[in-house]
Amino acid sequence: MHELEQWPVADEIIADREQIIDQLMNEYSDRILHLAFTYVRNRATAEDLTQEIFIKCYEKLAQFNQQASIKTWLYRIASNHCKDYLKSWHYRKVTLNEKILDYIPSKSKHVEEEIIAKSEKHSLSNAVMGLPIKYREIVFLHYYEELTLVEISKITTVNINTIKTRLKRAKELLKNKMIEEV
Repeated sequence: MHELEQWPVADEIIADREQIIDQLMNEYSDRILHLAFTYVRNRATAEDLTQEIFIKCYEKLAQFNQQASIKTWLYRIASNHCKDYLKSWHYRKVTLNEKILDYIPSKSKHVEEEIIAKSEKHSLSNAVMGLPIKYREIVFLHYYEELTLVEISKITTVNINTIKTRLKRAKELLKNKMIEEV
């Protein structure tokens, strides 16, 4: 159990806000970055979202009521923030334009870069990133973050039976994708 999950009272949390956020960032920043990346599939955007998530945590730290672990609370904020971003005007308009540009052939690519890009398409991580968000989120939280189904249910506010179904369906989709690539 992490130190951060053993906080005694809300008054002490408020008093040590900066120290607590520093601890959270030190312990969870890479994990939150990976989580954000699973939503947006863009490193720079994921980094921006990670910063925004920790700012939001700093602002809402006084609202942490200790009914869940600090990790669950942080992941829930991160998950909701990423989902909000995907619904935003910026994402819908800017990302669409970037995707269109991706289909315009570039003559500056080197042969090595093209080979690397093709080999990366065959990896498991790319298969996971190709899953619909509702499956990708569950796979990431369960297998990468090693969260229990109960914790995932609390983070996503989705019924545990639905979580089980989504996890099973995600495994089937991944299996089919990997078989197709062979």
